[in-house]
Order: sequence, then structure tokens, then C-alpha cells
Amino acid sequence: MIEKRDFASLGHANHGWLNARHHFSFGGYHDPARMGWGTLRVWNDDEIAPKSGFPTHPHRDMEIITYVRSGAITHRDSIGNEGRTEAGDVQVMSAGTGVQHSEFNLETQETRLFQIWIIPNEAGGAPRWDAKQFPKGERAGKLEVLASGFDDDIAAGALLIRADARLSGATLAAGDSITHRIADGFAAYLVVSAGSVRVNGVDLGLRDAAAITKETDITITASEDAEILIAETRTH
Repeated sequence: MIEKRDFASLGHANHGWLNARHHFSFGGYHDPARMGWGTLRVWNDDEIAPKSGFPTHPHRDMEIITYVRSGAITHRDSIGNEGRTEAGDVQVMSAGTGVQHSEFNLETQETRLFQIWIIPNEAGGAPRWDAKQFPKGERAGKLEVLASGFDDDIAAGALLIRADARLSGATLAAGDSITHRIADGFAAYLVVSAGSVRVNGVDLGLRDAAAITKETDITITASEDAEILIAETRTH
């Protein structure tokens, strides 16, 4: 089953410095039909104005993945980490028992990113942060796992998260297709970061999403040059 979620249907909050779209209930946006997907709890599509950002604030017991679509974001936290993550790259933060952090666009251009929260397998644990470059050319025509809680993915270079989940990405030239199998007991959430695609016959445009269950295999075909991200999380 594939449920298309048009970009225009997402929750919306424009704070001036931040223009945010919410795939799931978040902040002042509440939709009881969109409280998450499997253990995926948040997928925010954020546009952050130059020289602005999220001031220091706390989190706990959440796996937070940031995928930068354009520009860059600079992270600082209460456990001494600092780093700048550029377009196409990924940072992860396991909030664990509690951490305070800030995320600022220190650039002269707008930063666009996806902020993705996944519920961890267990509460607690020491907070941690990590980031990695993922050249887009290395995922041309194929899915590359960017963040994962599975040992095989981590050994292959994915960033560690403390959840039975993975986030993967691919870039596709117009007309190219990839087929991906969704494991039993998992739900998938696919978002188009660039271009447009067709997923098992369902057309998705720029920044549209597909909430997927009960599909063993999905075939993703690029209608034009495209980039997609897909989160797979347990349903139970």
C-alpha cells in the first residue's frame, strides 16, 4: 500500500527565519492521522535563512538525523561537539539521557534540510553526535545507507543510530529505475528531495512523500533527474 502525501498537504509554519513543513504532527501542527510512521516520529522540511538558526535547546531519548539539501548547518552541543555539515552530507545525534544543542546557518545563503527523528530502541544511554560526508556520485543509480542501527550497514560506512531503522538515499538520472525490498515488519517513508519519480505506479513530485506498508518490493523510476531519501523503521 502506498499513500501519497503531497508537499502542499504538509503542516506549515513560517517563522520568518525558518520556513518549515511538517510531514507529521509537530509544534503547533497537529493531525491525529499523521503522528508518525512506524518508529519514525518527525520529518521536517526546513528552510533556514542566512545567519540564523535554532538556539540552544534540549532533547532526550530520540535519534535525530539531519540531511542537508543545500547550504550548510553548524552544530554545537553541551558535550563538546562542533561541526559543519554541507549539502548532501549527514549528521546524527543520539539524545540519550539528555543533551543541549544549537543548529545555525552561518552561511550567506539559505540552508535547506530534512530533520528526521526516530524513536530509539531503548531510553537512556550517553548522548553522542557524529557527521559524515556522503558524495552524491557514490549513490548514483543505487541506494546508499546513510544512517542505521544495523551492524552490516555500519560496517559498510553508515552513521550509527540506536534504533532498528535505516535512512538511505539515491540519485537517479531520468529514466533510471531501482528496486528495493522492504523487510517484513518494517514501514517505509520515501521523500523526493529533487526532481520527480514514480513508485510502483504512483507519481511523486518535488518534496512529495510516499508512506509505504505491505509492499515487499518497490520500484522507483526517475521521471526526471531525481534524488530520493527513504526511511525504514519497525512497525512493532
